[in-house]
Amino acid sequence: MSLRYILLVMFIFSFSYAENLVKIRDEVNVVGLRPNYLIGYGIVVGLKGTGDGTTTRYTLISIANMLRKMGIYIDPAQVKTKNSAAVMVTAKLPPFAKTGMRFDVTVASMGDAKDIGNGVLIRTPLFGPDGKVYAFAQGSVSTGGGFSESNKGGKVVKNFPTTGVVVDGGIVEKDLPFDFAKMKHLILTLKRPDFSKAIQIQDTINNHFGKEIAKAIDATTVKVAFPQGKDKVKTVGEILSLNIKTDSEPTVVIYERTGTVIMSGDIKIDAPIYVSHGNIYVSVEKKPVVSQPPPLSGGETVQTEEVKTTVVEEKGRIFAIQSPRLKDLVEALNDIGVSPRDLIAIIQAIKNTGKLHAKIVIM
Repeated sequence: MSLRYILLVMFIFSFSYAENLVKIRDEVNVVGLRPNYLIGYGIVVGLKGTGDGTTTRYTLISIANMLRKMGIYIDPAQVKTKNSAAVMVTAKLPPFAKTGMRFDVTVASMGDAKDIGNGVLIRTPLFGPDGKVYAFAQGSVSTGGGFSESNKGGKVVKNFPTTGVVVDGGIVEKDLPFDFAKMKHLILTLKRPDFSKAIQIQDTINNHFGKEIAKAIDATTVKVAFPQGKDKVKTVGEILSLNIKTDSEPTVVIYERTGTVIMSGDIKIDAPIYVSHGNIYVSVEKKPVVSQPPPLSGGETVQTEEVKTTVVEEKGRIFAIQSPRLKDLVEALNDIGVSPRDLIAIIQAIKNTGKLHAKIVIM
């Protein structure tokens, strides 16, 4: 199958470092207005025999303790866990999260579970960095189409069925300890430190309000005083909505789980580039074999497996690309049938040699 059918590649072409207008909020973070990370330990139940094995002791003990709280006393050694799995639950709360707000949570297996998809996460407390409970999580787990199927003849796995998401599965039980009304200054920190951009943000804010209320402290920080007599919420909204000029940096986003590569901008490379590509394919096939004894011989029927291993080495191919654009290199790799995984490895290798002029983001 051609790479273009199995790899999602989006090219958004523009001139490298072209001048664009963006909102200040896209270029800065506001000190105090940040996401908050929560974590918890829970149990996913209702699995179809794909849960943790009996060797995962903490799953056995967790289930026994949970039942004990419900008035059911059982020895952990008697617990069967194939339909249950111990998981870590993580979540990111937005700033100003209030009681009753819902959010998505991520669930990841801790033991040897094969698949936690379509299971149900039991109510799990989520803790903040201070050790206090700020939210609870519960609900059905979705693995985004991932699955794991196996039998005596082999095994098929798609994506990562041991990690999933509970959509709107979290609910805030306690307000975060932050009081916006007590803020005396607004501190803006640039996502990409730059002296000229910090000064530009300072001048843009001062020109808008007609007062010297903003001061660039360094390449990262801009300190803004709240104008007297103006509402703080309205002031912050106005500041973050102001436009500034910026350079659009070419970016390559790589999502290794699915082999997805997204390229933005006219990404340049220092040509020529020489790439050697070769693969070794290993195929293991299992075939059930039944040995049937002759009639009335008194023997027993025996079932075994015949294993056949095949190794095929593809001849390495070396090709050169003279174009200074990454787009042409990707098209050349596509023509020889390079897989998404190999394409990701090649792009990362070119970046490591200093030949690729773009920001690499790995998800």
